[in-house]
Amino acid sequence: MGIVINQSIKNTIITFLGFGIGAINALFLYTLFLEKQHYGIVSTVLSGANIMMPLMAFGAQNTLIRFFSSYKNQKERDEFLTFMLFLPLALIIPLGLGFYIFYDDISHSWIEENPTLKPFFWLIPVIGLFMAYFEVFYAWAKVHMQSVMGNFISEVLVRVIVMGLLFAVHFNWLSKDTFVYCVALAYLAQMIAMKLYAISVKMPVLRLVIPKNVKEIIQYSGFIIVSGGVAVMLVDFDKVMIPQYKDISQNALYAVAIFISTVIIVPSRAMTQIIAPITAKLMTENKHDELNDLYKKSAINLQVIGGFIMILIFVNIKEMYQLIPKDYSGGILVVFLIGLSKFYDVLLGNNNSIIVNTKHYRTVLLFGVFTVVLMIVLNMIFIPLYGIEGSAFATLITVMIYNTIKLFFVIKKMDLYPFTNNTLKSLGILSLCFLLFYFWDFPFHAIINIGLKSILVTLLYVFLSFKANLSEEINSVIIKTLKIIRMN
Repeated sequence: MGIVINQSIKNTIITFLGFGIGAINALFLYTLFLEKQHYGIVSTVLSGANIMMPLMAFGAQNTLIRFFSSYKNQKERDEFLTFMLFLPLALIIPLGLGFYIFYDDISHSWIEENPTLKPFFWLIPVIGLFMAYFEVFYAWAKVHMQSVMGNFISEVLVRVIVMGLLFAVHFNWLSKDTFVYCVALAYLAQMIAMKLYAISVKMPVLRLVIPKNVKEIIQYSGFIIVSGGVAVMLVDFDKVMIPQYKDISQNALYAVAIFISTVIIVPSRAMTQIIAPITAKLMTENKHDELNDLYKKSAINLQVIGGFIMILIFVNIKEMYQLIPKDYSGGILVVFLIGLSKFYDVLLGNNNSIIVNTKHYRTVLLFGVFTVVLMIVLNMIFIPLYGIEGSAFATLITVMIYNTIKLFFVIKKMDLYPFTNNTLKSLGILSLCFLLFYFWDFPFHAIINIGLKSILVTLLYVFLSFKANLSEEINSVIIKTLKIIRMN
């Protein structure tokens, strides 16, 4: 776990920095400098691009990680890399042509309900293309065990650019319409920066040769398209469906609540950047016991850290909403519903990395398709009835069903199990902290309340987690931190 802990800590710091910048953007700058309509447009366009990204990448980002370790010499690796760089074009070209030819038919249902979206709808596949090749170049860096800089580009760079654009809107250097187009340029800059870093890690030698195992590569990439699409749709499809039934400004309220909830999975995102190629390597070498140990450690570490973040959000959520404009105050229930779905993701550790590298991965494909259909149906039922709260409830149900299916699949097929007695202990500590602090409010300003509550929750949570010895790795970090404090 040495390299995992080392790069995970760096990635966690970078990801939290990115989320800090993102929080300023999403909770304050967007809400103050843009009206809800343009905020909703940006949210809809980016969600649509995220959904198109797995298609446009042709699964290359995961396929690169899955097969790279199987090539034993540099010549084969160069041939494989070249093939993976060009593979996405097999879908990008026909998708781009199809989107152009059938643009009116594709955009009709969204634009009919929200005509203000019309000038920007074409940005969806363009940004999707930028995102796709960013992921391909990022995967190239990951297989060389270099995930930190890519994480910085992904989490920090694009948000800093967007922050600058928002200030440009505030000072009337950009119109609000122009801002939306400039967001697309931010993702272009992200892709270019990642490409430059990837080739600095290992300059690719272009060898236009079709790999011998091309059939297996294409089949696996096809699976990743669908499974990756399922994962992205579980995160973003609700934001695409809301404008079909409600005014696009509702997406602004939803985006604020989603952003707050997403902070829960920051440690998971950080650890996954480096743990994915290690999982692939252990599975290629058939090291079952080491893989099982990694599975359990990743699950409990992420549960402890992700659960701590969730509790801080839940007990302070009322005060958080006092700090943003009042017309964004309709999302507290959304935070709870989406927050619980994110926490269930965290509970499963590197479950997804295991599934995409197993020989049984095709089976999960059927479950994924069923889940997407279920999610669409539930959103169609609940959004007209309950608005954004209905969409969040549909997402929670869908994520719980899908994650439970994947959990039992890994247990049954791989004989791997993520939970221990410490899982129950951690859930007990989380429940206790929530019950003690959610209903307790100080009679001060919201910022002071958040600070006081957070300090008290942190002290109790860290003390109980340490005494319960939930995680050796986390306890080790706590001990080292205490030693440093005592020395000073």
